[in-house]
Amino acid sequence: MKYDGLYRDYWTKQVARVEDLRKKISERGTTPAGRLFPDLEDLVIGTGRRLDATIMFTDICGFTGRTSLTAEQQEMLLRVLNLYFTEMIKIITDYGGTVEKNTGDGIMAYFEDHSAGTAGENSTQRTLACAMTMQAANLELISPILRASGTTPIQYRTTIEHGPITIARLGPPRAFNAIVAIGNAANFANKMLRWVGPDQIALGLAACNRIPISWRREFATLAPASTGWTYGTPPQPYPIYLYSGRWKTLL
Repeated sequence: MKYDGLYRDYWTKQVARVEDLRKKISERGTTPAGRLFPDLEDLVIGTGRRLDATIMFTDICGFTGRTSLTAEQQEMLLRVLNLYFTEMIKIITDYGGTVEKNTGDGIMAYFEDHSAGTAGENSTQRTLACAMTMQAANLELISPILRASGTTPIQYRTTIEHGPITIARLGPPRAFNAIVAIGNAANFANKMLRWVGPDQIALGLAACNRIPISWRREFATLAPASTGWTYGTPPQPYPIYLYSGRWKTLL
């Protein structure tokens, strides 16, 4: 799979996939939202695997403001989330990402360097390409379905950062335990969400420095001095970059 554009053959398959998913959700009624997690058996509790990766967070805007008091409202919200999360997670896996968490209104995923099997492959460029494909799918495929059903489309925000993280399994052996990502890159990507608005994609400095110069021309600096985060010696404000680029044509 190529990551330097949105290719027609992939988009055609995606259109068919979303329509098929819409039909299945409609036919089956209420179903749990799609969730993908790393295999817990891959790690012993209390241990971790260290890797260099790009971290991506997404967060639905205004999720708590959606009315879900009655059984009918809750059923409709479940169908909306099922459609949205199933397709978003499928795109992430298509781009070689691993979904660590699906929190009900957000996703955390990581994209490991070289996981696509290509020497020198850049996980950050792949993550950003994935984020743009997710935006395209939400705006062009999912939103029209929701509008046609009388439901407000979903808006969400995305943050991306790169750095060394430890993927660990935590929790008691015979009760709840889960996979978590430990490291500054994961923490920073999560905290960046507060500075990002609906349908926006933001990158931290480390992620920005890893994408092609031609892609950086789409950047606008976003609140670099007001976050309170610093780096280097002497300390300098850690900038966040708002990425305004989107896929414009099919290749």
